[in-house]
Amino acid sequence: MDIQAWIAQQRPNILEGLKTFLRYPTISAQTTYYPALHECANWLQEYLHELGFQTARYGEPPVLYAFYKGPVNAPTLLFYGHYDVQPPDPLDLWETPPFEPTIKEDALYARGACDDKGQVWAHLTAWRYWSEQGGLPISLHVILEGQEETGSETLYKVLAEHRHLWKADAGIVSDTAFFSEDIPTLTTGLRGLLYTEVRVDGPARDLHSGTLGGIVQNPAWALATILSRLKGPDGRITIPGFYEEVLPPDPTIRRQWQTLPAHEAHYLAITGAPALWGEVGFSPLERATIRPTLDIHGLYSGYIGEGSKTIIPAYATAKVSMRLVPKQNPDKIWEAFRTYVEALAPPGVKVSVQRLHDPAPAFETPIDSPFYQAAAEAIQEAFGKAPIPLKEGGSIPVLSAIQTVVAGPIVLMGFGLPTDQIHSPNEHFRLRQLWGGIHAAIRFYQKAGLINTATPAR
Repeated sequence: MDIQAWIAQQRPNILEGLKTFLRYPTISAQTTYYPALHECANWLQEYLHELGFQTARYGEPPVLYAFYKGPVNAPTLLFYGHYDVQPPDPLDLWETPPFEPTIKEDALYARGACDDKGQVWAHLTAWRYWSEQGGLPISLHVILEGQEETGSETLYKVLAEHRHLWKADAGIVSDTAFFSEDIPTLTTGLRGLLYTEVRVDGPARDLHSGTLGGIVQNPAWALATILSRLKGPDGRITIPGFYEEVLPPDPTIRRQWQTLPAHEAHYLAITGAPALWGEVGFSPLERATIRPTLDIHGLYSGYIGEGSKTIIPAYATAKVSMRLVPKQNPDKIWEAFRTYVEALAPPGVKVSVQRLHDPAPAFETPIDSPFYQAAAEAIQEAFGKAPIPLKEGGSIPVLSAIQTVVAGPIVLMGFGLPTDQIHSPNEHFRLRQLWGGIHAAIRFYQKAGLINTATPAR
């Protein structure tokens, strides 16, 4: 059946299935929601069983694995996605309930709508299409994890145990975005990630700021002092040795990117910020994709409720991460960061720094493979324009581990948009991107099935 006609016919069922997927509050950062992670994994497992996949579950929260045996001599692919989501806080900024999917203005609003359930659903729907046409044209390993947003600790363990059984000729991931709705994109690289927590301890308990103020170091002030010294006024990170392995931008790529409408107004519209700011000497696009960064994600100290409470807090904490680029060694950066933060501590407090999960290096994928070309042709057919190759500033840390079971490239064929508000209130997924993503996924698997591999993975 014609792909577009099938999608049009199936739209009500596709949307209802995605809404069911999105209703599971699969928040991996909070153990309270682990039952929802299991319920969602059960639901996905049943769905894949219906399509003829063999399935298994491993670990806590569950890593769902599935395998489909395709035609003899067809390539074997590995699909990776995640079904966990970020916490929806702050809830009062959501215009609709985060786990009650709502369609408005041609977009589906819910936590996880784009990151990553909507994009995973595009592939699950494509597999249903092929099951109705007699079967998938390739063999397929599927890995769906429930811990991507919190470090993939379980999946790393599962991969170490089962990677010898999951060999594939190429990988496919949809957890990235187009440059814009009018400029389709295939992502060619992601930054690495180092996530830390800095804690400053002072007095043994909260103190009255009147009777005891002025005689001890305030941990909140101490933390603010430390954080303020991690970057200079030029936007450059001050950690000694931080930029030693950072390569300068490729002149050819720089010229190509100058043709994109990546001007200041574009990023002001996306962010809603009053002005842009960042590392001096680099364009906004470069700062967002190929330059390393350091950011504060959360601060806590003392009394932050309504009204006033005059205390000197006993401690202060900050969550700080660094996005890393190719050649930067995450372990080396971690040691440099920890040493530097401890050296910045003012007298009168104790500073401790910890990694919240294992750091990950940057990830790159080639654009000269037949699988990349298959994805490019599929996107062009589905969206009417050839995609541009572009690096993205986000991270999928586990990809480096997955690459150990994939002989060829891992194609990053995402369908999100920079305006989808992932990790923020009112996350959404444009329906145009959903329909186009399903179309592109269907055609990708068809084209991939025609690729000859020298040594098919089995």
